[in-house]
Amino acid sequence: MTSQYSIDNKNKLLQVARESLAIFLKNGKRPVFETEVPEFLRKRAVFVTLRKKDPGDLRGCIGHTEARYPLIEAVSKTAISSAVDDSRFPPVTLEELPKLSIEINVLTEMTAIESQDVVVGKHGLQLRKGLSSGLFLPEVAPSQAWDRITLLDQLCSKADLPQGSWQDPEAELFCFESESWVEN
Repeated sequence: MTSQYSIDNKNKLLQVARESLAIFLKNGKRPVFETEVPEFLRKRAVFVTLRKKDPGDLRGCIGHTEARYPLIEAVSKTAISSAVDDSRFPPVTLEELPKLSIEINVLTEMTAIESQDVVVGKHGLQLRKGLSSGLFLPEVAPSQAWDRITLLDQLCSKADLPQGSWQDPEAELFCFESESWVEN
């Protein structure tokens, strides 16, 4: 996917995420950011990932697959959710914040895809079957050295479905691409 955002705008969005976290963790208030930047005003689907700077362990990751809010607002809200709403982790503390690194993913629209058309590293995937659902961002499979079949089976596991469930005619597979960047 070609870059849609300038270095300055990527850095501004990382700053929005970090300021949102600092303000919310300090006083429980959600900040509002004013902007004239047209791309910040477009509704976009966003994921925000928090990692410990050393050794890089996941500390929180939350996002939305539908564009509900203007980008600047989506980044702010999602950063806060990643810090306090990821049920896999205790809430992030203000003291912990300086030791965390922030990554932002801006997603394209979801589209249906056939399993044989999945390209590892290009496509993020969501699998849905009944009430079960699992999602991986595009960078997950390459970071784990997964091939396409392993990716699909791991997606089943994430959705609490048996491996191979992606082949079930009732399973729905969707793909998206994303542009991601992380704090230095």
